[in-house]
Amino acid sequence: MDFAKLIERAKNICLSPQAEWQKIAGETETTQSLYVNYAMILAAIPAIAMMIGSISSPRYGITMAIVTYVITLVVIFVASLIVNALAPTFDGAKSPINALKVVIYSSTPGWLAGVFNVIPILGGIIALIGGIYGIYVLYLGLAPCMKNPHEKSIGYTALIVVCYVVLTFVLMGIMVSMFLGSAMMGASMLR
Repeated sequence: MDFAKLIERAKNICLSPQAEWQKIAGETETTQSLYVNYAMILAAIPAIAMMIGSISSPRYGITMAIVTYVITLVVIFVASLIVNALAPTFDGAKSPINALKVVIYSSTPGWLAGVFNVIPILGGIIALIGGIYGIYVLYLGLAPCMKNPHEKSIGYTALIVVCYVVLTFVLMGIMVSMFLGSAMMGASMLR
């Protein structure tokens, strides 16, 4: 793993996204390389920050950090399937690996801003701002990676964001239900 390359990519995707998307579109990657060398590392930033920020309730913080991290990695993959499936609708070209690149690299600003999760409430607001900037980065990356006409990127971006948000809430609801259910079962066994 090349941390210098990871840092350079994260910096460039945040500070000069248009130029960086041109490089990204031409790169050969695999699902494994995108996850192991980039997503799994950067997605850990907000999860770890959340855990540190909830130091007054360490058990809750650890649980939420793990749940958030797992959901993030699952949502990335499923969102990339959606980006790929929607490509022809917006006159783009299907490419599972390019769709994954779009989702992973456009998540960078949100992940980096997630470091502020160590500060309850304020950190969430800053992370949200990073996520909103990530939407702009997503918009910029669609045409180079998915080969859709640039003028169709606004609608494409909007639909992806809606799907991403719905998917995140559904998975979060399922995970919370599972944890609450197992906690309730554990409590009833103690009686």
